[in-house]
Amino acid sequence: MIVKRFFEPLIAQNSYLIGCPAAGEAIVFDPNRDPQQYIDGAEAAGLRITQVTETHIHADFASGARELAQRTGASLCVSDEGDQHWKYQFPHDRKLKHGDRITVGNVIVDVLHTPGHTPEHLTFLITDGAVASQPIGAITGDFVFVGDVGRPDLLEKAAKMVGTMESGAKTLWRSIQEFARHPDWLQIWPGHGAGSSCGKGISAVPHSTLGYERLFNWAFRAKSEAEFVTNVLTGQPDPPPYFAVMKRVNKGGLQAAKPPGVLGRPTLDEVLAQGGFVVDARPAEEFADSHRHGVINIPLGGSFVTWAGWLMPYDQDYYVITDCPDDVKRALSLIGLDRMAGHFSAFAGRGGEGVLQLSADELKTMLPSNGLALVDVRYDSEWNEGHIPSAIHIPLGHLAGRVDELPKDKPIVVHCQGGTRSSIGASLLQKLGRKDVANLTGGYAAFAKR
Repeated sequence: MIVKRFFEPLIAQNSYLIGCPAAGEAIVFDPNRDPQQYIDGAEAAGLRITQVTETHIHADFASGARELAQRTGASLCVSDEGDQHWKYQFPHDRKLKHGDRITVGNVIVDVLHTPGHTPEHLTFLITDGAVASQPIGAITGDFVFVGDVGRPDLLEKAAKMVGTMESGAKTLWRSIQEFARHPDWLQIWPGHGAGSSCGKGISAVPHSTLGYERLFNWAFRAKSEAEFVTNVLTGQPDPPPYFAVMKRVNKGGLQAAKPPGVLGRPTLDEVLAQGGFVVDARPAEEFADSHRHGVINIPLGGSFVTWAGWLMPYDQDYYVITDCPDDVKRALSLIGLDRMAGHFSAFAGRGGEGVLQLSADELKTMLPSNGLALVDVRYDSEWNEGHIPSAIHIPLGHLAGRVDELPKDKPIVVHCQGGTRSSIGASLLQKLGRKDVANLTGGYAAFAKR
């Protein structure tokens, strides 16, 4: 049996290719929108992809299952569990139920229904039938992570299905109790690693065993359903609004991205004059030094996709300032932001505006005065752990909708934990018309240390 793990750091997401060398066939689990990587991986191992499946209707990235199946001619097998709200709405080859089995040569894939994160969620037990009669591992998707479990609150917070958090948490508890009956040696191959918004404490360790998780994963150590429900619903980060979009498009079946038009036209001046949406993907330091009025800075890096999903529109074309347009386009395609109409060079992004950078020492000398508004754009959990008393707390993802809560007659200083989110926030405030905006370098961490 051949097992290949594909990790996408921009969304901290795992997908898997498992194949039988004797049959020359492979199955892919939870593919994202970069299908070529799976095709190349299969070819390198002497395999062809004959089956494509996924654990559930994803919220944090755009599924590539339909496109991969179309490109390879593979059978597309998806969950048929859950109620009518959680049925796939596009044509597929097989509807999977609890107890079903998929075979790929000598590889046996047994289907378990493990609801809680979502009603239709599946886990796949993998057995190397050539040498064993019991499973070696489980592809757990967003059910069990290393050190954590999938959050059950997304249906309410992202999909706006009111009243589902607590019932989802109780369902997840029952799924965990049932899954815990499997042997300790069972390997856990999760759908996400550290950095994903699908959990609150996911480890960076890529895989684990059920025995290890039983000992050290807080969810398996909970003494009661009530304790578990309280803990799993406490401290979860705000889900980006694009999660609701992903649920909708993944249920309907996202097709391949359309090829871009001619890039670089019209001119940047024309785009800005017409009120077009422009993202400056340069590093925060370059943006702060010099940028064009009316753009928003989301630096291309580890959190680029997350904040693009928070702040970019799905219903209009957008333009990007970058010298790496292919990297930007690929990153945004992972969450279905396909309407990139053009790009402009980093040099073209330079302009007459900047963002004043304040050190922790400089801010401290200013704080006794009421002459400024200090805005903390961190998550609620970070604020609750400690904050500057005079700060106004508005998490970055909600800043545009709550900008009127900020005084209009005072300079604004934005801060986060380390400086990245506050740079984005400062650019957003400038785009919304605020003139006197500064950023706290090093963020709350630097201020608290001083």
